[in-house]
Amino acid sequence: MQPPDADVVLVRHGEIGVKSDQVRRKMETRLAENLEALLGSRAIDGQVTRNRNRLYVHAEDLDAATAAATDCFGVVSASPARTTEPTLAAICESLAEATNAHYESGSFAVTARRAGATDAHPFSSEDIGHEGGSAVWDAIDAMGETPVVDLDDPDFELFVECREDTAYVFLEKRDGPGGLPLRTQQPMVALVSGGIDSPVAAWEIMRRGSPIVPVYVDLGNQGGADHRARAVSTVGALERYAPNVDLDVRVVHGGDVVSDLVDSMDDHRMLSLRRFMVTVGEAVARSVGAVGIVTGEAIGQKSSQTAANLAVTDAAVDLPVHRPNLTRDKADIIATARDIDTYDDSTIPAGCNRVAPSFPETNADLSAVEQAEPADLLERARSVARDAEIVSLVGRD
Repeated sequence: MQPPDADVVLVRHGEIGVKSDQVRRKMETRLAENLEALLGSRAIDGQVTRNRNRLYVHAEDLDAATAAATDCFGVVSASPARTTEPTLAAICESLAEATNAHYESGSFAVTARRAGATDAHPFSSEDIGHEGGSAVWDAIDAMGETPVVDLDDPDFELFVECREDTAYVFLEKRDGPGGLPLRTQQPMVALVSGGIDSPVAAWEIMRRGSPIVPVYVDLGNQGGADHRARAVSTVGALERYAPNVDLDVRVVHGGDVVSDLVDSMDDHRMLSLRRFMVTVGEAVARSVGAVGIVTGEAIGQKSSQTAANLAVTDAAVDLPVHRPNLTRDKADIIATARDIDTYDDSTIPAGCNRVAPSFPETNADLSAVEQAEPADLLERARSVARDAEIVSLVGRD
């Protein structure tokens, strides 16, 4: 919802503001670059500017620009706004016009924030709220409605942000993903299966500023229908959040190894498969300069993901294994998958379910697993990783 004559999108960040001045400037610069990339990828003609801990998007299509801003990692919220003079008269006029354009019924509130030096304006935030509220009251009264103020849970809320040389009036704050700007942390390898969990984990690590290097381990005959296509498709859904990051998928062919595990192992084989996969991830990470491995695992969600079994999995590698979903319930993960548009491409049952034994180990001992699995398992993982096929997302439908 936009006020009349809206001409800019206010973009707010969160954690960046508590960094040192030097780090904050660098992160704001990166945030602006990422936002410009998002605008460009969506053919939105716009310009991003910065001033005093705020980013501003100047564009013709403010609704599209706001949508792009709220897909940008590091953005807490964004608002299409009307720029006006930083005077009570101009602010009140804009509030009244916004009320005339959008008020329908119910209670209202004016939330005001004044920034800058104490003597920058001859009024305070409270003055803006009081005078602005009176302007809105009069506008509603002139419509023949009965004005009702509710500062706690209003049906209609108007916002004012008054800075030293400019004021902004807006009617909504659309939530963004928060976190940190992408590319402000070192890259991570993300193991993507195409299931529900791994794209969510990859998105969460991107939200903390790390670009991902997607790696899909092809299970060969043990994979499900369209298993590979599904994995690539879910990465494609993530690409819309990171158009200036290379998200080409490294496909590692592990079918022969998986078949050997199925033929030679019983209750430990899912654990050995996970150990194989994280070793593949580590090998790719070493080759591209990534500093960690990301998986979609959550404690206790599957037999291979018990607390004891995760420790056995991690023992296969030296790099840290990051699990953003570690403590989340499945319903919460599914909700995020729907929000970020990866759910629909993730609903075919995962192929690795075919590998699971009838009675999988849930409290594994590392030495027992190492004794049961093929002696060359981890070396084979590093070998197949060196021959990874790179699947480009460019030109996908």
